[in-house]
Amino acid sequence: MIGLLMFAAAFILLLVGFPVAFTFGGVAVFFGLFAEGPDMFAMMPHRIWSIMNNTILMAIPMFIFMGIVLQKSKLAERLLESMGFLFGEIRGGIAISTVLVGALLAASTGVVGASVVAMGVIALPVMLKYNYDKRLATGAICAAGTLGQIIPPSIVLIILGDVFQEPVGDLFKAALWPGLLLVVFYIAYIVIITIFNKDLAPPIRLQELTGSKKHQIFQALKAIIPPLVLIILVLGSILIGVATPTESSSVGGIGAILLATLYGQFSVKMIWKSSLETIKISSMVFAILIGATAFSMVFTYTGGDLLVESFMMDLPGEKRGFLILSMLVIMFLGFFIDFIEISYIVVPILVPISANLGIDPLWYAILIAMNLQTSFLTPPFGFSLFYLKGVAPPEVSTTDIYKGVMPFIVLQVVVLSILVIFPEFFGFSPH
Repeated sequence: MIGLLMFAAAFILLLVGFPVAFTFGGVAVFFGLFAEGPDMFAMMPHRIWSIMNNTILMAIPMFIFMGIVLQKSKLAERLLESMGFLFGEIRGGIAISTVLVGALLAASTGVVGASVVAMGVIALPVMLKYNYDKRLATGAICAAGTLGQIIPPSIVLIILGDVFQEPVGDLFKAALWPGLLLVVFYIAYIVIITIFNKDLAPPIRLQELTGSKKHQIFQALKAIIPPLVLIILVLGSILIGVATPTESSSVGGIGAILLATLYGQFSVKMIWKSSLETIKISSMVFAILIGATAFSMVFTYTGGDLLVESFMMDLPGEKRGFLILSMLVIMFLGFFIDFIEISYIVVPILVPISANLGIDPLWYAILIAMNLQTSFLTPPFGFSLFYLKGVAPPEVSTTDIYKGVMPFIVLQVVVLSILVIFPEFFGFSPH
């Protein structure tokens, strides 16, 4: 029962507002000392040392650095301007552009907060100016910004690769088609809803920019092609097996610097600030990771994992029952807890159970990644909602954002259901 008390204590402390890393670490220390005394933590230094020496996790700071450099090189602004030029004159065109830019940013930066904030600052005022429905505009921005959770290179997939002990490159390959299907569903929803309700997103008659039409097309291609080349270099090298994710992350970092140089944004000061931000974000990630590792260790040593495994193995429906319940639990926890804690506390408990049931680990990992992405959108604590509210104009209320993301949450659940029901369609074996 100690394990259940640990979860309850951590949950209450998080709701009160205690920092995540210190909550899980502190709860682990308290219950660990209560259960077995100081001997419980004799192996903790070895666990921390293994985290520090984990070559898979080395990719996280590099991909964060790549994303921050691309953010400071104003990649999002250039992509949104170009996509707006290409799609703006069709009904719902700016919302469609936002989804496409979100997909490109996901494949080149993978930093959810940066994507949502950038598109919120740039695209939201434009959509509001041209009388787009506030709910559609905010929903499209939040949904597009969270694509970085499932479209590789994704920090979530790197962490899940470490937890599942599966090659991260295989996870990247496996996540590509579900991520693209999600993009298709988003665009199809925007197209269909604007056909039936023409007032939601009126077409925009774009004013002529400087120069001729050819010049505008050239500027659009100049903004779109370089990041596409970077995506092909980073993801292509992983998918065809030329480089590991850790090696390709270094290519991504260099490529981001070259893109910043191409766009005239390179400076020593920019690299210095990007490095500092990378250190801050990476430190936060690894502090949470260490706290979650301590929590998981105490939970396991006190027999909590055996209690959960016994309960899960006795569920009706065996595999299907386990899949449905585990997805519901992860989705519920995602309302309140960050994906890193879920990945290092809840998922390690579920992985051996899924192995005992004969579930394909790649398939199960992608289901979890898709589920964790949904947690970024779900009220009341979805991170993307707070990111957007922080940069939204005063006339956009929190209620508008909550209502706006609901259809996109439904679409994510639909794609997740398709993944569960038809795994063979995506190349997975359910056995």
